[in-house]
Amino acid sequence: MRTRSAVVAPTLTDPLARAASTGVGGPLGRRAVTGHSWWTPLRLVLVIATLTFGLGVVQKSPCVVTHWSDAAQPLPFSHMCYSDISYLYVGRGLAEGVLPYQPLSSLSEIKQPSGPDTAHQYSVEYPVLTGAWMGAAGWVTRLVGRSPDVSTLSHDEVGADKDVQYDGTVFWGVNAIGFFVVLLLALGLLVHAQRRRPWDAMFVAASPVLALTAMINWDILVVGCVAAFLWAWSTRRTVWAGILIGLGAATKLFPLFFLGPLLVLCWRERKLDSWVQTAAAALGAWLVVNLPVFYWSPDEYLWFWRFNAHRGPDFGSIWLVASNYGHTASSHLINVSTWIFFGLACLAIGFLGLFAARRPRLVQLLFLVVTAFLLVNKVYSPQYVLWLLPLAALARPRWRDLVIWQACEIFYFFAVWMHIANFFVPAGDPDWLYGLAVLLRMAGEIFLAVIVVRDILNPCSDPVRQDGLSDDPLGGILDEGVDAEVNDEHSPAERPVGRRDTR
Repeated sequence: MRTRSAVVAPTLTDPLARAASTGVGGPLGRRAVTGHSWWTPLRLVLVIATLTFGLGVVQKSPCVVTHWSDAAQPLPFSHMCYSDISYLYVGRGLAEGVLPYQPLSSLSEIKQPSGPDTAHQYSVEYPVLTGAWMGAAGWVTRLVGRSPDVSTLSHDEVGADKDVQYDGTVFWGVNAIGFFVVLLLALGLLVHAQRRRPWDAMFVAASPVLALTAMINWDILVVGCVAAFLWAWSTRRTVWAGILIGLGAATKLFPLFFLGPLLVLCWRERKLDSWVQTAAAALGAWLVVNLPVFYWSPDEYLWFWRFNAHRGPDFGSIWLVASNYGHTASSHLINVSTWIFFGLACLAIGFLGLFAARRPRLVQLLFLVVTAFLLVNKVYSPQYVLWLLPLAALARPRWRDLVIWQACEIFYFFAVWMHIANFFVPAGDPDWLYGLAVLLRMAGEIFLAVIVVRDILNPCSDPVRQDGLSDDPLGGILDEGVDAEVNDEHSPAERPVGRRDTR
């Protein structure tokens, strides 16, 4: 339901939001004119995001210590406050001034690996832009922290220095400030990406999984790239959208998968020239970022690819649960199986996108593709939920469904730390609670995916399209395309809008 300002009001359209509003004055009046208050949707979204992110910092605070002994195991797991950030400041050589992907041959003799087991002690297991962020944050940390001289210490000895441990906490704080800025920019872009539905960004801003996982690793960076891509595409900046896909893939690889749904929908709308522009821009941006690092340090650059190709099943994956119950498989078999399952899922999603009676909304297909990848991937860390968060919020903007999905994620968040610390079962024994949590997490995602598929097949159940006025607010050049022509066979609730009047 729209107000007189044409902005969709959640308290009029979302049953859970309507019920929750009774304590603060009730639903917005149907004839209300919004937009005249200082509290615009953007400002409210940013305020809520500030509170959510702040709660996340508080939740992680037991582990943010200047002496590692104050947060010794099992505290990071019992308090569920573990973060990779402080430890990788030391573990990847940032405390020693080693740049991400720096050639080993350029390091002093005392910094050289002592054997095959430590050959990759400085290697960054992330794509290039994530490594660049780590290096920049390390430089700021050494600038404002204590920055002790550790040039005469071996890599194994650096972590024992109390000043280095202090700087590890400074590094965590520097990243927290940077992440917060990225989050606010991302939410601003999501609000402006679809001006009739600015409140959909609130699903991201108020998300409990944002508070719980934003400070575990560097995954919040890709949320910024995804939000920027959605804004660029929705505002018909196809080249910029491609550049942002390339930058996103250089941060976390999965935005590369966005080109598949774009191809399907552009094919259906006869706009393949736009897809070619976007794909070329994505490839160009990715190469511009990656090629210099590859030529500078090919061995260190390729470590990310080799590490992920050869690693076994890890936390969060169904492969690890099967391994814990004795059904082990080689990394090669898992890799092949994963790509087969993911490929089949992509074919099914492509078929759905091509042959659904009405063209799906772009973000619906993006959500389905990323969900399929995470369900079959051999690694599904707790913070990977951030990959889905903006896509889920925009693909199915209903509080009830998102709360159900996030409840499953929160249960998994609890179970994974209990599993790592062996709180419920002895080390080496099958952990039934953890296995249940993985299955419940998958069930939550499948639940949301099934509802999105239902919305595609039956647009009158789609919260975005059920008003009969909207087609694909994030669709950009796809919005109000061929499939949006008025058809008398549609009911009023299903009827798409006609083409825009361009006069």
